[in-house]
Amino acid sequence: MSFESAGYQLLPVLPELVLAVGAMALLMLGAYGKETTRLVTGLSIGLLVVVGALELMLPAGKLTTFGGSFIVDDFARFLKVLALIGSAATLILSAEFLADPSRRIFEYAILVLLSTLGMMVLISAGDLIMLYLGLELMSLALYVVAASNRDNAKSTEAGLKYFVLGALSSGMLLYGASLIYGFTGTVSFAGIATAAKTGSIGIVFGLVFLLAGLCFKVSAVPFHMWTPDVYEGAPTPVTAFFASAPKVAALAVFTRVALTAFPGIVSEWQQIVVFVAIASMVLGSFAAIGQTNIKRLMAYSSIGHMGFALVGLAAGTVEGAQGVLVYISIYVAMTLGTFAVILTMKRNGQHVESIRDFAGLSRTNPLLAFFFAMLLFSLAGVPPLAGFFGKFYVFLAAIKAGLFTLAVIGVIASVIGAYYYLTIIKVMYFDEPLAKLDPMRMELRTVLAVAGLFNIFFFVYPGPLVSVATSAAKSLF
Repeated sequence: MSFESAGYQLLPVLPELVLAVGAMALLMLGAYGKETTRLVTGLSIGLLVVVGALELMLPAGKLTTFGGSFIVDDFARFLKVLALIGSAATLILSAEFLADPSRRIFEYAILVLLSTLGMMVLISAGDLIMLYLGLELMSLALYVVAASNRDNAKSTEAGLKYFVLGALSSGMLLYGASLIYGFTGTVSFAGIATAAKTGSIGIVFGLVFLLAGLCFKVSAVPFHMWTPDVYEGAPTPVTAFFASAPKVAALAVFTRVALTAFPGIVSEWQQIVVFVAIASMVLGSFAAIGQTNIKRLMAYSSIGHMGFALVGLAAGTVEGAQGVLVYISIYVAMTLGTFAVILTMKRNGQHVESIRDFAGLSRTNPLLAFFFAMLLFSLAGVPPLAGFFGKFYVFLAAIKAGLFTLAVIGVIASVIGAYYYLTIIKVMYFDEPLAKLDPMRMELRTVLAVAGLFNIFFFVYPGPLVSVATSAAKSLF
């Protein structure tokens, strides 16, 4: 094999190679340097930006390598850039957490980089083996990050819970993959699509186990049980990470597997996705009502939002895939903005996480209260904010595909879910104010401003995001 052909083979994985080598170099820097946490974190953010630029500079069209097991198409490019944005924003949000003298852990940024590498591999997976490699690389780093606050019993418990349940879900996913391989004789998605036109009982069984494993990763009901405990127990910047970038990767592979490996048996997987979407939307809407801790509330909120995103996938059409992409993009912006506010909630140097602590925020910090209220209205899907458009596209796709009951249940769940977002707004604007919060740090202000303004002004010019999402969705079909 000549150098040129070897170079062309490796071109599609160039961003991943740069990220892997960069992460290893930063690991060496952190291990042999002194007081390197800030430097390693700063360089990690720079590395993510460089990798994102490399991803966008790859030749247009569909690139494949490693015998078709690694695919770079418009769909992969769109979601990789989104995952990189989520990871970079998380590292920016983590600055204060890492500045604490008792927690100067340079490994934190390295683990985020390695997890992001897993996400990028997962998004480009073209067969079951690459899917599993990406999933495990992403998850193993997440298990460690969840328990990164070692002195805190809740954080350690969160890491352990996530690890045990994650291992269980990986086992289910592998069992499903082995069944699919056994009945189709191939691991590549294109080969499975050709062999699975009949939908034999063995393939359907394999599909059920495979989707169960993926449901765990997107924290969809009934595989959601880890989410509230891990969100509450993990350090807040880690929770922000869990709620953003890994969700992008998991939804991406969910969509790619369903639409490219099983296009011939849509009716079989559609039933599973419809059930999971309805269960997630309903549980996310009802279970959050009684929560008093803002991070637990965000956990149930994310379960509900994954349900809404899966409504688009259930349609099984180009419009549905486009709806999923628009939804997850807007969801990442809303979530990062919300967690910037949660990380700001400090009194006398102590973080506060109870919803009661937001009391009277509109009088003590009107600008912060306004941005947070806008993000909450957006999460509830109130027009003309960005969150409304996310729901509009997925429900429209479901209606066009004839899934009227699913769309109606989704709208009802959305209305019920609005109740607990409005409760927080009521606490901020109508309750008696508590003591003033500590001043907001610059990096939190930056993330909140970008996410907040994107949410408020998205309706003015939604064209670019929608058109990029449309071409990304078309590349799957």
